[in-house]
Amino acid sequence: MAKGKKISKTAESTINTSTTSSSPTSSSNRNPPKSTPYPYLHDGLPLPRLIVLDLDYTLWPFYSDIHISPPIRLVNTTTTTNSNSSPNPPTVADRNGELFTLYPDAPHILRLISNSFPHTRLAVASKSPVGDLCREVLKLLRLPPPAPEGTASSGGGPKRTIDAFDAGLEIYEGTKLRHFEVLAKRTGIAFRDMLFFDDERPNLEVESLGVTMRLVRDGLTWEEFEKGIWQWRGNQ
Repeated sequence: MAKGKKISKTAESTINTSTTSSSPTSSSNRNPPKSTPYPYLHDGLPLPRLIVLDLDYTLWPFYSDIHISPPIRLVNTTTTTNSNSSPNPPTVADRNGELFTLYPDAPHILRLISNSFPHTRLAVASKSPVGDLCREVLKLLRLPPPAPEGTASSGGGPKRTIDAFDAGLEIYEGTKLRHFEVLAKRTGIAFRDMLFFDDERPNLEVESLGVTMRLVRDGLTWEEFEKGIWQWRGNQ
């Protein structure tokens, strides 16, 4: 596992409690507007039966075994813009006061899939050696509230991030071939019906099983998510 990465500036700006900028929020850092109905998810074409996410630098912008110093706790943070305050995404703090959260788009993607696509399940495949700490982070961080009625992600109240992963969490060191073999055995889902998002090129080895892997460079975003769906479809 490469260890040269640092916490991304995107994440730092997301959890900065003293932001005073008046610039508008980038569209990549929020739920797509209501006028964008996720056409690639509603076009009648097949979707993966299992979407699997790596954790470090895919779901969140840090190394769980390097950057976090437990114990951790959930904290409330706000951003002030032109004298108005708004809550930031759920954030955890470690014993040193460092703040950690998910990549901005990730919780909205998880909310959408877990709420609106019952035939697509979610799972984690991570090589992190601190599985218990990762689970604690996922338990503390909440997904965003449901969207207004009539939008794709409406329905259901706030839930823990860990609860979105209904197909389970495989968090331990070793080849990810093992992670996927366990997931396939548990779920009964064929490898060809799985889509995997990961930031490390060596993990493309899972494609030897028939899994489609989308290699991401700066975490899970709406753009990468759509590209992953089309990549998976192209492999069918």
